Amino acid sequence: MKNIFIDHILGSTALGTFVNICLLILCLYPIVGSFFWFSGALNYRFLKKNKYDTDWHNIPKAQQPMITIMIPAHNEEIVIEETITYLFENLNYDNFEVLVTNDGSTDSTADIIKRLMNKYPRLRTINIIKNKGKAHAFNIGMHFAKGEYILSNDADTIPEPDALMKYMNFFMHAQDMNTSAVTANMDVQNRSTLLGKSQTVEFSSIVGVIKRSQTSINDSMYAYSGANTLYKKDFLIDVGGFRQDRATEDISIAWDHQTIGAIPRFAPDIVFHMNVPEKVGDLYKQRRRWAQGGTEVWLTNVKKFLFHPIQRRYQMSMFIDSTLSIIWSFFFVITSVMFIVAMAINLFQGNYERLFHGFVISFIFVTFELIAGCMQLITALLLDHHGAKLKYAFFAPLYMLFYWMINPITVVATFIPAMKTILGFGSGTWVSPKRSSLQNKK
Repeated sequence: MKNIFIDHILGSTALGTFVNICLLILCLYPIVGSFFWFSGALNYRFLKKNKYDTDWHNIPKAQQPMITIMIPAHNEEIVIEETITYLFENLNYDNFEVLVTNDGSTDSTADIIKRLMNKYPRLRTINIIKNKGKAHAFNIGMHFAKGEYILSNDADTIPEPDALMKYMNFFMHAQDMNTSAVTANMDVQNRSTLLGKSQTVEFSSIVGVIKRSQTSINDSMYAYSGANTLYKKDFLIDVGGFRQDRATEDISIAWDHQTIGAIPRFAPDIVFHMNVPEKVGDLYKQRRRWAQGGTEVWLTNVKKFLFHPIQRRYQMSMFIDSTLSIIWSFFFVITSVMFIVAMAINLFQGNYERLFHGFVISFIFVTFELIAGCMQLITALLLDHHGAKLKYAFFAPLYMLFYWMINPITVVATFIPAMKTILGFGSGTWVSPKRSSLQNKK
């Protein structure tokens, strides 16, 4: 039916053939993408994996570089004390400080920090009067940080005890001089709900596999993890810090680093534990922010890649995938609306044969997507934590469909706000999501 429509409009011309090829690419993009990430993850595991992932060693106290653990905080009274206490009492590292940038909190966050400063001498704080966003708070804190390395640590995030020691093994050798940052592997703390268990699978099958694949191809990475990434301070200064008007500072800084030739690293064996949204509404808000941040980065860099493709060749695969992802998102939303309208018309006209045919075709396509996604998923769960998360595979198939639907919708919904940001009307002001205690989450 599609080919008849195209031929009617364009005729059997070269343009018609080109449009058909483009439509085929867009239809197959999710399936081909899953196989691409699947093969990239295997390549990372068997050919590319950094030996410091597993062959790390303890650094003597006298040789430990200074690390500043920076916690941007806005109304974090529920979790901030647990996080700070954990950092000081559980980390296997000596030469570090904790710097909390209190970004215009209106709750008791400041009072809690002040009380804890009497208990922990290496705890410092900066009080920012007006909330201007995480990137702004981080940029201010960066100039007060004593460490030559800065760990971005969200208020509701706790790294594993050996995290700092493992992180520093990625910076200690001559071949690591261009390493700008090392981002760790996310693990979900709050697995008490169906949504929490499902996101446990997502961070392994979607986020973890994609980061492995991007690292295995030209040492590129679409985004750091804003919740827990260790940055080399010099490279933060080289790109002028974080972009303060962007929805996602972790995506923009990753692209900025790579455009100056710096190298990001992914360390899957460094684990940090984080809270995830437990309600569909909160999850959608989070994904809107992520989608807007990705589009903002793409709009910022599109001219650089189009006019200087040779100079940007090492990040070209990342740019092409981002471009296809945005185009496919619009394609998915538009064709989904067309499909629903067509099915409604067939139902209204009593054309049940066409109605049945449409559902069969869509079912076949969705089945192929699920097969490709499950291959990606099983590979990820086997690679991640030596298969410890396989028990969550049951929650994967329906969540993958949900992810594939919610992602294009958020891209389309935030495209205009992203354009406004690029035109100078963006704001990094933030509102912390609802928090819950970090204890007894699993």
